Amino acid sequence: MAEARKRARAAARPRYGAVAKAYLTLTKPRIVELLLVTTLPTMFLAAGGLPPVTTLVVVLVGGALAAGAANALNCYIDRDIDPLMKRTARRPLVTHTVSPRNALVFGLVLGLVSTALMAAFTNPLATALTVGAIAYYDLVYTMWLKRTTPANTVWGGACGAAPVLIGWAAVTGGLDVRAWALFAVVFLWQPPHFYALAIKFKDDYARAGIPMLPVVASMRRVGIEVIVYTWLTVIASLLMWPLGMSPIYGLTAIVVGALFVIEAHRLAGRAFRGEPTRPMRLFHWSITYLTLLFVAVAVDALLA
Repeated sequence: MAEARKRARAAARPRYGAVAKAYLTLTKPRIVELLLVTTLPTMFLAAGGLPPVTTLVVVLVGGALAAGAANALNCYIDRDIDPLMKRTARRPLVTHTVSPRNALVFGLVLGLVSTALMAAFTNPLATALTVGAIAYYDLVYTMWLKRTTPANTVWGGACGAAPVLIGWAAVTGGLDVRAWALFAVVFLWQPPHFYALAIKFKDDYARAGIPMLPVVASMRRVGIEVIVYTWLTVIASLLMWPLGMSPIYGLTAIVVGALFVIEAHRLAGRAFRGEPTRPMRLFHWSITYLTLLFVAVAVDALLA
């Protein structure tokens, strides 16, 4: 009897582990990680060096929980279309590892905890921006923009850029021109970044009836928008230089921006010629670009 109980407990362990992993998957950790990459350097710049440790920890933890909440609720809302796409067919709600009700409760609890943390340890502006970012992502982007307009990627970028404003507001209690300039960089960066992914999974989005630009427009049109938004991103990044940034940031912005533009033109050129676009090259480089640019923001702030 005792041996049977041991075997039952041993068999249950992977199940518990699988469920825990499924809940973590609902939060989309890779997206959360990228959001934090922009938030931390922004806080350094806002503080002119190291911000108060309590504020730093609360914003990183609260921001991660808020992003996780938004992503979990996104999975709940998209449970009707996720089974139709290969990219999302293994998400926890599709595989029934987590029930829709539990995913909804999980997302709401994460959202409440993140809001409570921000309210208790930061200020009303940072808290309001946190709540607004969650609401915008789930109610405006996921439920409306994503399913109705090819401009979903552009306007959905506001929630992806919100952590920059949240981090700045948490440190200073307000927002100045540099906060909005960094917001513009991340906002404008998202179309070329996500258009590349949408090209890769064009058939998935078409199957699910999601009007991503590569689904409803020619590759030539997509290529033009990739070029335009990439150039706008780099221009926005360079406008930060005269706003009190040193040559450490400025030269980094020029170099990584030039490489970003080159990769965008390569994708567009292949699209214009009717060749395979190889979009994941631009997708991965766009992540490297944003990471290096914000590392330069952090170094600049710490050495200033």
